[in-house]
Amino acid sequence: MTEDTTPTTALLTRKELDTLLGGAARAWLDEALAEAAHAAGHPDAGPSGTTYAAPPWELRYAAAGRHCGLEHADSVRALLITEARAELPALTRLYEQGTAAERRAVLRTLPALGLGATALPLVEDALRTNDTTLIGAAVGPYAAEHLDPHSWRHAVLKCLFTGVPVAAVDGLARRSRGDAELARMLGDYAAERIAAGRPVPADLHHVLALTAPAPAAPTAPAAPTAPTEES
Repeated sequence: MTEDTTPTTALLTRKELDTLLGGAARAWLDEALAEAAHAAGHPDAGPSGTTYAAPPWELRYAAAGRHCGLEHADSVRALLITEARAELPALTRLYEQGTAAERRAVLRTLPALGLGATALPLVEDALRTNDTTLIGAAVGPYAAEHLDPHSWRHAVLKCLFTGVPVAAVDGLARRSRGDAELARMLGDYAAERIAAGRPVPADLHHVLALTAPAPAAPTAPAAPTAPTEES
């Protein structure tokens, strides 16, 4: 069975998953999370030498869709990552060796891991692809916090190029406001589309409107001065 690559809504908590999963799936998840917690408690028990044997929870990560349902796989994988307190090497393995859906789950979990900007190479890799599910996951809260202005502008343009709705871009209004360079890039892209006889995406007009500077706060009128005895 091919794993679903359709982006999902908000990630579910363990409590929410328990109400949706059957008994066998819940038992499997219990065991998987216990293995992840064990890995978190034994951070020095990793591979030695040049041979790497994946810890059990990483094997569970790949099997999440098969055991808990494709519609819940992102949530299950996010729980495994956070329970294992996965650091960048493990995340990189999961991302580089995973399917598109497994990569997407890594990207969606990044905001919860406290890694600072160290995981940006994973986001940048996703933004180089034409996989719309990966691009949509890559422009989430982690990118909003850590991508530099140049890279973030290009991420917005990548969404327009590939048809990813800009609603997926976390922090869009905040980061677009007053961004003259982004406005210029959007204008150039619109001009190229028009010259080629192609329609300009409606999302482009939306983002362009967001780049307008915030209106200045009105200045309060000066309070009248009280007349003095001399006046």
